[in-house]
Amino acid sequence: MTFSIVARCANSGQFGVAISSSSPAVAARCAWARAGVGAVSTQNITNPALGTFMLEKLADGESAADAVSSARHHDAFPQYRQLLAVDANGRSAIHSGDKALGIWTSASGKDCAAGGNLLAHDGVPAAMVKAFETSTGPLGDRLIAALEAAVAEGGEAGPIHSAGLLIVDRETWPYAELRIDWLDDGCPVAAVARAWEVYRPQANDYVTRALNPSKAPSYGVPGDE
Repeated sequence: MTFSIVARCANSGQFGVAISSSSPAVAARCAWARAGVGAVSTQNITNPALGTFMLEKLADGESAADAVSSARHHDAFPQYRQLLAVDANGRSAIHSGDKALGIWTSASGKDCAAGGNLLAHDGVPAAMVKAFETSTGPLGDRLIAALEAAVAEGGEAGPIHSAGLLIVDRETWPYAELRIDWLDDGCPVAAVARAWEVYRPQANDYVTRALNPSKAPSYGVPGDE
């Protein structure tokens, strides 16, 4: 019911997850990232607890492969889970249990891994990885490109209704967390892409406002001087 990509930007050190699903609020349950540590996705028949579990393992120094393996052995039902991780060195790992739904597959590339279930066909994750690797710009642009490539390849076997983009940078809070939790009509990936287009030029300003409001630029709203 989901396709996603986890990734690291070797230039900025940012980590991120981009994800979409036919289920509601997919990013709220499935997308996880921590600054300086890595990014993970826990999907299919989702156990959200595995998101924080894998991040803790990465923070303790485990590789992406070891963190995914630890999660697989920690969980009581690994055959139902699909797990993706990328670590601070750009290494990635994937687990897909044999009870994943529908057509399920995955692909890995430089600083990224993509996977999905109930897919239109088994080439969707590879298309996501290719789009991420060949696109340029900030991490958010590249993650959106991967989501858009998945949609262009057919995405899920049925209609998608939710999508999300999560990026962490240097702080303990997300650099960007943009979500479409449900759309009856229209494409949630297109909606998240538009939200990122609006948010991207302001993202650094919101960090400045948090760390040093006296140096923050104007909000550009009525009454702001």
